[in-house]
Amino acid sequence: MEYTTLGSTGMEVSRLCLGCMSFGSSDWREWVLEAEESKEIIERAIDLGINFFDTADMYSKGESERILGDALEGHREESVVATKGYFQMREDDPNSGGLSRKALEQELAASRDRLGMETIDLYQIHRWDYDTPIETTLKALDDAVRRGHVRYVGASSMWVHQFAESLYTSDKLGLERFVTMQNHYNLVYREEEREMLPLCENENVGVLPWSPLARGYLTRPYEEIDATARGEAEENMYEHPYREGGGREINERVAELAAQKGVTMAQIALAWLLHKEWIDAPIIGTTSVEHLEQAVEALEISLSASDVAYLEEPYEPVPVSGHD
Repeated sequence: MEYTTLGSTGMEVSRLCLGCMSFGSSDWREWVLEAEESKEIIERAIDLGINFFDTADMYSKGESERILGDALEGHREESVVATKGYFQMREDDPNSGGLSRKALEQELAASRDRLGMETIDLYQIHRWDYDTPIETTLKALDDAVRRGHVRYVGASSMWVHQFAESLYTSDKLGLERFVTMQNHYNLVYREEEREMLPLCENENVGVLPWSPLARGYLTRPYEEIDATARGEAEENMYEHPYREGGGREINERVAELAAQKGVTMAQIALAWLLHKEWIDAPIIGTTSVEHLEQAVEALEISLSASDVAYLEEPYEPVPVSGHD
């Protein structure tokens, strides 16, 4: 395993972050693994040197956090654990979502309880709250750091002007800054390269791309994309513009390069991300130990400048996707 310093935090994290959206309950989404299978993958990740784990309160309505907390028993001190809050957790409680002080304080307390952690390493706002002033949210998060409930705070998909406003407001008011950006970025969705990634690089903000394999779009030939449980059920894959802007040709080039190098398509797609200097740790989600092991092997794949150019060349601008 390789490690890197996460943004300006000084924390050393594995170059791959294990995303825990697929751990929890199949009642939430049918491709999600139950506790026993989930723990097997988490334990194998630890064996492989992964020390960075990302979850969220809304994943299986809290079950993902609970499973991760149980699986990390005995490994919490050496692990870096990130979770997220924003989405409404209970239908009958409108204050169980959003980024108001009430929502943040009560849902952060619930996350800490499920994870079995007094202090969460990285607490991220899952989306932008248009109903709560950013000053209110930042003050509540700053208080959470000062109370020792979280060590660092981060953000996820939003417009660049919103992230810039957040950083400016923190500096102006002397509040904790967002130290990470978890954004939508992969070979077939590169709109973040225009403004968000340069801003993060300039501000020394750690970058943790979600959906690095484009919801599975970059893991198998175009004709076979729907031939998995998630491919059949995952409407989000069709909501994102992966098939636009040269997406099919990029998929074909990934398959071609993978065949040349004797590796999987997923490994090529991950290797491309790992060659980008502004990326700290892609968040990889998996439902099998085999795919986890293959993801780790992608760290050893070397892509030449011409390989990278060949993979990128068909890309065309596509609509912004993933903020809502």
